[in-house]
Amino acid sequence: FISSLFLGVGKTTLIQKVTQALKSSGIPIDGFYTEEVREGGRRTGFDVVTLSGKRGPLSRVSSDSSTSRREYRVGQYVVDLVSFEQLVLPMLRNVNHGSDAEKKICVIDEIGKMELFSQAFIQAVRQTLTGSGTVVLGTIPIPKGKPLDLVEEIRSRKDIKVFNVS
Repeated sequence: FISSLFLGVGKTTLIQKVTQALKSSGIPIDGFYTEEVREGGRRTGFDVVTLSGKRGPLSRVSSDSSTSRREYRVGQYVVDLVSFEQLVLPMLRNVNHGSDAEKKICVIDEIGKMELFSQAFIQAVRQTLTGSGTVVLGTIPIPKGKPLDLVEEIRSRKDIKVFNVS
């Protein structure tokens, strides 16, 4: 796993470059990464992009400061949980149900606050990490405040190597 305290360090860029190298070597790989969405030079949100080329919103800036009961927020961003789950969960289930004989690499960029609103995602990540036929290449944040349970669980696993980038 790749970890960093700051946004914009290049975790996703590193993931994309490694993914391209692995794909060009013919290694079976699937997964997703998150990408900034900008309008007029200003970040307006994040998209989820699967390695198979599907894309959808993860979050967008909300101009409304009131929160509805079903709204998930991280700072100024409202998380589109339905879009996120529709893109990511089928891919993770597919990776988890492959044969153990076929070693796969699964890219998960990232396991952070926005993604962790999804209980189904948390469950799917745990299944992926315990699957014997899958190697995970992922990104996690270094906690600035209250630690995120799944992130700390991943960080403390004996079978995980974390690389901090700055």
